[in-house]
Amino acid sequence: MADEIILLSSWPSMFGMRVRVALAEKGLKYEYREENLRNKSPLLLMMNPVHKKIPVLIHNGKPISESMIIVEYIDEVWKHKSPLLPTDPYHRAHDRFWADYVDKKLFDIGKKITWSTKGEEQETGKKEFIECLKLLEGELGDNPYFGGENFGFVDVSLVTFSCWFHTYESYGNFSIETECPKLVAWTKRCLEKESVSSSLADPHKIHDFASGLRKRLGIE
Repeated sequence: MADEIILLSSWPSMFGMRVRVALAEKGLKYEYREENLRNKSPLLLMMNPVHKKIPVLIHNGKPISESMIIVEYIDEVWKHKSPLLPTDPYHRAHDRFWADYVDKKLFDIGKKITWSTKGEEQETGKKEFIECLKLLEGELGDNPYFGGENFGFVDVSLVTFSCWFHTYESYGNFSIETECPKLVAWTKRCLEKESVSSSLADPHKIHDFASGLRKRLGIE
């Protein structure tokens, strides 16, 4: 009997895109259901009653929440293809550390750049964002991927932010390629993978989405 896999997400969400990349890496077929976050579906509220957030993966009726927990679940259940986490316990812990760093830093700092109405806060956000990317660029080093020669867990955690880079640059008035050329080269390398390019939203559509939301919030 085939697995029933349903993904509840919202198209601009870099967190939902992580799950899509992982599912694509494993070659898994699934049903995608778009969520309206201003009018959340009864299914989402039932499947994630604690946080009431996307993404949620429903595997044979059982829900899994939080994007990187979902990615790790996918990697553990479908081990036959494209492993995302290394087998060595130390290297697994190392990858989890950097994925956690991405989770705890980039999204909140990015919000300062995109949604702030205060120039000073926006400038602080831009500085912090560049510092985070430079630190990640240092961790990447001269490797093709954060997983070394292979696309892996940390790559999945970070690459989905790249479709928001154009928006961050536009509102923050800076160039990520100028500040972090190796990281941008890594992004382009990742986008050569079908699993990534087919899962990420168009950066210009993301910008249009952000612009529309800023207008609704009275920021522009």
